[in-house]
Amino acid sequence: MRGEWGAFTLIELLVVIAIIAILAALLMPVLGKAKEAGRATVCLSNLRQVGVSLQLYVDSNNQRLPIMRDKLAVMGTNQPPTNTLPSPDKVLAGELGNTNVLRCPSDRVDLFLQTGSSYSWNSLLNGQRADDIKMLGMKFDAHAMPVFFDKEDFHKARGQGKAVNYLYADGHIKNLLAIEGTVQK
Repeated sequence: MRGEWGAFTLIELLVVIAIIAILAALLMPVLGKAKEAGRATVCLSNLRQVGVSLQLYVDSNNQRLPIMRDKLAVMGTNQPPTNTLPSPDKVLAGELGNTNVLRCPSDRVDLFLQTGSSYSWNSLLNGQRADDIKMLGMKFDAHAMPVFFDKEDFHKARGQGKAVNYLYADGHIKNLLAIEGTVQK
């Protein structure tokens, strides 16, 4: 005699497994976006620390921005770099303390390992006074001039316009580049 609760049939087990698989498939994109949002937050925090170290550098150097240039990522070649200027990881090493701050956690192409930084320096600002930023003969407010930004669109999973993080000269962070109407008269 069989009790009130019988064993599951193979079909019932397969239906339950299929339902669980469908639910997992529905949750994966949401979990991926949440994971990317966490990495993007760490990236923004790293950029903020880079901004603080840049401000320390400026304060120690008569309000002058550093003179540096990004290393180029030259893959698959033994060609020596042609850049004679030091890179941000060398110039800001004393202020940063730990150069791993220059690594974006969403940097999946290992630009940090190849170039020493996941972030690009706006080399048009080399040697300028931090309180008098000019580019192409125009004076810009510090809140309108990006100084560091992601080398690639690391955060494209967050959506259009949020793929790249920017650090501006006044120290604020944005994930959208907007420079319209920012020229001083």
